[in-house]
Amino acid sequence: DEALTVWSKVCFAIGGAPYQITGSALGFFLQIFLLDVALLDPLNASVILFVGRAWDAVTDPTVGFLVSRTPWTRHGRMMPWILISTTPAVMCYFLIWVVPPIEQGKMWWYLLFYCLFQTLQTCFHVPYSALTMFISTEQKERDSATAYRMTVEVLGTVVGTAIQGQIVGMANIPCINSTSLTNSSHHSMHGNNSQILLDSKVFNEHLNYHLSLSLSQRRAYMIASAVISLICVLCAVVLFFGVTEQDNQSGLKAQKHVSFRRGLRLVMSHGPYVKLVLAFLFTSLAFMLMEGNFALFIKYTLGFREDFQNILLVIMLSATLTIPMWQWFLCRFGKKTAVYIGITWAVPFMIVVVCVNSNLFVSYIVSVAAGASVAAAFLLPWSMLPDVVDDFKVQNPTSQGHEAIFYSFYVFFTKFASGVSLGVSTLALSFAGYVPGVCVQSDSVNLTLKMLVSAAPVSLIALGLLIFKMYPINEERNLSADLSETELSSLRWLNGQMKDVEPLKKKSALLL
Repeated sequence: DEALTVWSKVCFAIGGAPYQITGSALGFFLQIFLLDVALLDPLNASVILFVGRAWDAVTDPTVGFLVSRTPWTRHGRMMPWILISTTPAVMCYFLIWVVPPIEQGKMWWYLLFYCLFQTLQTCFHVPYSALTMFISTEQKERDSATAYRMTVEVLGTVVGTAIQGQIVGMANIPCINSTSLTNSSHHSMHGNNSQILLDSKVFNEHLNYHLSLSLSQRRAYMIASAVISLICVLCAVVLFFGVTEQDNQSGLKAQKHVSFRRGLRLVMSHGPYVKLVLAFLFTSLAFMLMEGNFALFIKYTLGFREDFQNILLVIMLSATLTIPMWQWFLCRFGKKTAVYIGITWAVPFMIVVVCVNSNLFVSYIVSVAAGASVAAAFLLPWSMLPDVVDDFKVQNPTSQGHEAIFYSFYVFFTKFASGVSLGVSTLALSFAGYVPGVCVQSDSVNLTLKMLVSAAPVSLIALGLLIFKMYPINEERNLSADLSETELSSLRWLNGQMKDVEPLKKKSALLL
């Protein structure tokens, strides 16, 4: 098999950027947009975030099954899906960031277009993820392409965070100075008459705030989404024309398709895959909890309203610059060691950021350090999934063609984790008494945000790493998976010959 050219690897990597660009914009800013711009009730916002991601998770195995049954075309099996889904996906993405001129059905507007976008993006991302197995048959080439992909994808998160954050940041509207609303102890100092006046004042402030949401701020979100949509289309075009999909199963064309249920049973009964997915499910949930709530934490708990988008950008820039370091590390010390070091690297900084008093310099230092762990969390799962697929092929040589199912179920679990994290965190903020647009949130809201960006992620990381200790595939097992059946047969024969020679050596030693 010929080595992949640098150009092919770059074009393949660029295809992964749309998922991360839109994902970072939605992950960091959708919650704030729904609460502070669309002015949705936190409960309704939690329903949108959870149902949208849960629906997205459900579509992944379905699309994975359909992709696995797709016949080979002159453009391949994966490329047609990528090409057809791009345009409607970016149209739905744009409409997510539009504030409709209706109040009654506003929640249904966001839920509809969020679910449609997630479905169409699944039709892009599942085939793209499975494409890893069809650009080369060599593990080293796939690992190298994955490193390129992760670098570009983390750069994509930088692009998404920068475009959304900087454009929206230029249209910031001053918050409501109503700390009295958010401090329950302050309420107890007033009598009934003054309480009525306070409530009336707060009501008027909220009304004025709603009216002051000028067209410029809403237009800023629309401009940012339009720019991101255009970039996504260009990335898809580069992927389509720059990468050739290889038919790695030409010798298996006569093989009958297995049913979805049987394919799923085979995949989910493969122990290494289950352990890998469960481990990264918990670590992904940890980072998603932090990602979804970090903007609110910076804005309200730390009080850096004017700097939160810059701090998020520093995290993503740091992650981009450290991807090559982690690629070198996993090649030098092994993937399992890289998981332990890379994922746990974030833990001290998750603790520091909530323990140290609000300090902008410290926040930037923590952001730089935390970015390195974000890079490891991006790179390692996608570097290890091909190993599991290869191991499955060695264990089940008569059952092939399940690559899309492997990748789609991993994406399913990570998206489900994302839905749970966004839904539960927004619901927790609702119960804590979150008030949109105010300058200072209550102590209970600040405590909830600290739990969501520190205590909960640290616990989930610990649980994920405990499960990962049971993951059996190492570099030696990978080497055997890379060998062809003929090479494995030769090694078995050689091993048998060596066993036959050993007794002769012992007899000769006794005679001498």
